[in-house]
Amino acid sequence: MGNVVVVGSQWGDEGKGKIVDILAREADVIVRFQGGSNAGHTVVTPRGTFVFHLLPSGILSRGKHCVLGSGVVIDPGALIAELDQLAERGTKVGRNFAISQRAHLIMPYHKAIDKAAEKAKGARRIGTTGKGIGPAYVDKMARIGIRVGDLINPERFREKVESNLVEINGFLRHVHGTRGFTAGRICEEYLEYGQRLAPYVTDDSLLIHKAMENGRRVLFEGAQGTHLDVDLGTYPFVTSSNACAGGACTGGVGPTKIDAVLGVTKAYTTRVGSGPFPTELSDEVGSGLQERGQETGATTGRARRCGWLDAMVLRYAVRVNGCTALAVTKLDVLDEVSELKIAVGYRFQGKLYREMPVDLQVLENCEPVYETLPGWAGTTTGVTNYKALPVEAKNYLRRIEALTACPVSIVSTGSHREHTIMLDNPMMYTRSRGARSRMGVSGAVASRRRLPRGEASRLTTIRPVVSVTTKAE
Repeated sequence: MGNVVVVGSQWGDEGKGKIVDILAREADVIVRFQGGSNAGHTVVTPRGTFVFHLLPSGILSRGKHCVLGSGVVIDPGALIAELDQLAERGTKVGRNFAISQRAHLIMPYHKAIDKAAEKAKGARRIGTTGKGIGPAYVDKMARIGIRVGDLINPERFREKVESNLVEINGFLRHVHGTRGFTAGRICEEYLEYGQRLAPYVTDDSLLIHKAMENGRRVLFEGAQGTHLDVDLGTYPFVTSSNACAGGACTGGVGPTKIDAVLGVTKAYTTRVGSGPFPTELSDEVGSGLQERGQETGATTGRARRCGWLDAMVLRYAVRVNGCTALAVTKLDVLDEVSELKIAVGYRFQGKLYREMPVDLQVLENCEPVYETLPGWAGTTTGVTNYKALPVEAKNYLRRIEALTACPVSIVSTGSHREHTIMLDNPMMYTRSRGARSRMGVSGAVASRRRLPRGEASRLTTIRPVVSVTTKAE
């Protein structure tokens, strides 16, 4: 049975929530493997719109087991609030939910440090959410973190809080000039959380291993995106965890247990917060994408920066994640754009880059090299059949495949579940059938499902459609 990792291929906000919600129908276990309540997954269903910050998106699917893995940092108050809100809307969480006892807790002092440190940076601020994510991961690496397993052991929890506050209160007062915390108040609040969450606490690694051994399909859900990964992203403008596919394995799952990696990308590019963004648009085209795409952060409420699709960003994501397929979301947002551009390179100080550079100076000051493609007349909103897409939209998807050397398996044409074109289901992949090739919109390789004759064309024969231009134009 297929075990699949779903990751963002850009800077987060790619629409992973919807994709996971769809794939969850084929999965038995859905695991959130990293990040914290700084993430936001939006799922639109007939029952309304749900925004999740900690709970896996698959919690809406009946008969599924959802897990918060050991790589997640958990704000217990935020988690309980999310569980309560879900219950108020008719979805009860019980034996179908589990929390890793190894997952680290976000403490009140983590939030205070996060906000104070960000404020102190001034113009150099990273653009964090202020939810304590970074400081919680710092404590984890410093080996002074407090874990979920400690939360249900009052004596041990109290001892760790008191020990940490000796140093942390001094740091807050003398470095940031803010008030410290008392152990009594923290323990009173958090031990009450512990009583509420205790029934869900388990050994997630063992739970997932047994599920796989019994032939159950496991879907791993990442937060943020590849270029926010603390190791592989546009450092230092990144999150504090491993948002790439490898992050799924640090939760106690060996890499040989993963059958496929699905990278999710918008049909254009967005980014929230500070950091380099080579294809960012500050004109009416960018504002049009922001308006039509309703580009507002589910967690922060901040407007997302919008720009053209960046093939350099995607190709890098395919490489470091080992993506076996791509899901392209929000294709319909491009309906009203008469001319489309895709960045195929960067130019900096006379040098042409064909792969994404690590040097932040290059990313912040480069001029993207664009290919220009024609837009399409008519609407793609709600289209569920690939044949019904305009020819220009098909060409756009084929070009994404060619530039990333990765097949497109899913195309999203709207916010609702049913507004989806499923070309090939990633949940059907298995390592035992690893020789099976996968097909995307180009039909360049064999698969269980082919496009109608005349629609397929080999990736290697696709050429730039109109012209190559640079951002300076």
